[in-house]
Amino acid sequence: MNPTPVAAASSPTGSASSSWFSGFVRGRSMKANSSAPPPVASGSAVASSVSESLSGRKKQLRGSLFKYGSKSAQVAFKTGDFTQQVVFIGGLTDGLLATEYLEPLSIALENNKWSLVQPLLSSSYTGYGTSSLEQDALEIDQLIGYLINNENSEGVVLLGHSTGCQDIVHYMRTNFACSKAVRGAILQAPVSDREYGATQPETAEMIDLAAGLISEGKGDELMPRKATFAPITAYRYHSLYGYMGDDDMFSSDLSEDQLRQRLGHMASTPCQVIFSMADEYVPEYVDKKALADRLCRAMGGAEKVEIEYGNHSLSNRVQEAVHAIVDFVKREGPKGWDDPWS
Repeated sequence: MNPTPVAAASSPTGSASSSWFSGFVRGRSMKANSSAPPPVASGSAVASSVSESLSGRKKQLRGSLFKYGSKSAQVAFKTGDFTQQVVFIGGLTDGLLATEYLEPLSIALENNKWSLVQPLLSSSYTGYGTSSLEQDALEIDQLIGYLINNENSEGVVLLGHSTGCQDIVHYMRTNFACSKAVRGAILQAPVSDREYGATQPETAEMIDLAAGLISEGKGDELMPRKATFAPITAYRYHSLYGYMGDDDMFSSDLSEDQLRQRLGHMASTPCQVIFSMADEYVPEYVDKKALADRLCRAMGGAEKVEIEYGNHSLSNRVQEAVHAIVDFVKREGPKGWDDPWS
């Protein structure tokens, strides 16, 4: 899937009209440097817009391309011009238009007065091996700060796919300034990189090598080419594929206490977990229904959506994916969204 977006480029400008988050964000920045809602479409309208998009698919979107940070990779593509945004965070090797459901999702969100933002991070495409969850979190915070100060954002919903789910969980733990603007989180395909990696013959040897390098203070050293097709440091390899590595959040063999330690902080944010019941990256021995229940329970009762026969990216269940995501956004989360400053 390699569609090319049609973009009207825009560059960061000076401060736009200020939103209710702006003063707080600017205030935090200065301290650091010195020491009635619109009507929404009905469920049938959502389904209609998705079907229309799928039948007349052009493999392209029209929107704006902008830079949200100083690095060359820090660009984002936005469809819709609204003050509420769904921010899509992709998984390993992902970039723009990473999943089949993003195009129809953008249309359905526009019908409900929401924008869809697809950022590129330093870890996008083959950059994941030399990045980290912490670096991704910093860049997500920069992006949300840009949306607040330049797009008058009234709040965002973070939508993670695959390893992007780890990014969201880690970001919400950081308590960075702009994390208070996150009004909800959707985790689509939160699966264990470790458990999938264990099905590959070279993984055990590479984990031992990575652990040895880390113990010698060489976590930034690159792993041999056979470890994975992209350049990857010993630290990131162990983070993804080692037991209790930083990325190890959704493994079925983690205890209830371990899951709560990793996911429990998400209880303060309205969450939805979309689990594909035919996910090809979940080993056959894993009880998917039980795992989805345990993940939701560890997050304090997150909403669970099971998609029967759905694959990892839901390319075979696009309409169901869009309906679940938009339904969550329209309902403003299962617990309701409160002013974060109240």
